[in-house]
Amino acid sequence: MSNTVTKPRTKVRTQVERPRLYKVILVNDDFTPREFVVMVLKAEFRMTEDQAHKVMITAHKLGSCVVAVFTRDVAETKATRATDAGRAKGYPLLFTIEPEE
Repeated sequence: MSNTVTKPRTKVRTQVERPRLYKVILVNDDFTPREFVVMVLKAEFRMTEDQAHKVMITAHKLGSCVVAVFTRDVAETKATRATDAGRAKGYPLLFTIEPEE
C-alpha cells in the first residue's frame, strides 16, 4: 500500500483586469454660448458638428449629458482641458467625470 497522494494540477490564469471607465459629463449652464460649447466638443472630443450639436442640446434640455467614456487619466485630462477652455473665455462651462457603473 502506497502513501502517495495525487492532487489534480490547477492552472492559474492571470486575468488582466480592465481599467475602470469614467464618463465625461457636460453640465449645462445658461451663460456659455451654444456655438462655443459645440466648438469645444469638436476640438477636445473629436466630434462632428452634428454630434457636438446633439450633445449640447441634450445637456441643455436635461441639465447634463455624457460626452464620452474613457480611462480615468484620459477622462480627467479631457474634462479639465474642456472646462479650462471655457474659463479662458470667462464662461462657466463645466465638464465633470464619474465612474461608469
